[in-house]
Amino acid sequence: MEKFESVVRSAKYFLLDMDGTVYLGDELIGKMNETLDVLRNNGKKIIYLTNNSSKSRDKYVEKLSRLDLLREGDDIYTSGMAAADHLTANYPGKSVCLLGTEALKREFIARGVTLSDENADICVLAYDTELTYDKLCRFVGNLKRGATYIATHPDVNCPAEKFFVPDAGAFIQLIYASTGLKPSLIIGKPYTTMGVNLSLKYNALPEQFIMVGDRLYTDIKFGIDCGFHTLLVLSGESTLKDVSALLDEDKPELITDSLNDVVKYL
Repeated sequence: MEKFESVVRSAKYFLLDMDGTVYLGDELIGKMNETLDVLRNNGKKIIYLTNNSSKSRDKYVEKLSRLDLLREGDDIYTSGMAAADHLTANYPGKSVCLLGTEALKREFIARGVTLSDENADICVLAYDTELTYDKLCRFVGNLKRGATYIATHPDVNCPAEKFFVPDAGAFIQLIYASTGLKPSLIIGKPYTTMGVNLSLKYNALPEQFIMVGDRLYTDIKFGIDCGFHTLLVLSGESTLKDVSALLDEDKPELITDSLNDVVKYL
């Protein structure tokens, strides 16, 4: 309990996974909107973090607002946004062939990325829910010409209304089966690029962040590898049995039934 209180009070930036952590589908987990208001009133910055690169920031603003989870000053950061930030910081002026949705293309352009379907310097594979065979062939063509290969995130499946559907990780495997090529860099959780970008954006030390999520192999591993505090919530996918199967260094720092529990430690 003392450890829980110390971490929750000292952390300034709360990085929140969404589905399974603050809501389930279209339902809030408990009185999550009130819980987040308590965190904000105690000086905590709320940053929503997602690997899903198919949707624009505006789509998340729409959903979070509808569920009464968004306030002025909150931030939303997707693996797609992080990929664009990585490109502008590390490959300024380079052309990019993007396998992604129109929404993500607009996000890239807004962040100063130059897009090109031909003779691109870099190929970025995202979760393209508008995928066509023509787009796939252009992407592979650029890869075979020697373009640097980056992917937004590794998730193989994405939860949908009735069943799981292929996500970017499945596209990575498809490309590999055809070309034998794998991404030289993957941006999203559990990889650390999103964490590095956020640390730079907020000029903050790793110990000022706490990653809160329901998945051990993405959310918690990401937090551990970034040097952040970690809080596993049991309101989504992972269970205590899953935790017990891990090595000590892979276990979350804190575990609770729901993010709603943190208010009693403030």
